[in-house]
Amino acid sequence: MRPKVYAIDGVTPVIHPSAFVHPTAVLIGDALVGPNCYVGPFAAMRGDFGRVMLRKGANLQDNCTMHAFPGMDCVVEEDGHVGHGAILHGCIVGKDALVGMNSVVMDGAVLGESSMVAAMAFVKAGFELPARMLCVGSPAKVLRELSEQEIAWKREGTADYQRLAERSLATMALVDPLEEEEPDRPQVDAGESVPLFQSKTRG
Repeated sequence: MRPKVYAIDGVTPVIHPSAFVHPTAVLIGDALVGPNCYVGPFAAMRGDFGRVMLRKGANLQDNCTMHAFPGMDCVVEEDGHVGHGAILHGCIVGKDALVGMNSVVMDGAVLGESSMVAAMAFVKAGFELPARMLCVGSPAKVLRELSEQEIAWKREGTADYQRLAERSLATMALVDPLEEEEPDRPQVDAGESVPLFQSKTRG
């Protein structure tokens, strides 16, 4: 199963052999996917104006879009984590940072190392989020510093996606559906992570 990969102006996307890019994802032009990355179903990395890049261990989940204005780059640094449906446009997502589901991060925005953007946030152009801080809202504003527990929870989730890249490369296959549930149906190997609210109650 191969993703949809298109060259433009003689520039061809690059996918590291240890990365998993879903067959429904689309990569165009100056798009680079680094080692141990995961790119989910229907994600788009449009490197037709500027470079779009996932560095080692980063993930870009289903229905996400990466793009930029001409001459700009859009980069998710090492171990960056981009939740379902997020849009990244000409921004930098710092090392170990998280962008929540359905958020929009605009041109020139820089998210510091181990920072988090809450789900549904709108991060305006040029916004700078300091390291280890949480921003929320539309437009996004810095709310507070993240706890060690929250950062550890994020890292567990990113590790799950790195493992998902390995699982997908090893076992994902296009198949016909079964017509009924089989006896003793197995479960997928989802790991042991829990939602953040449950993690806090355990702590």
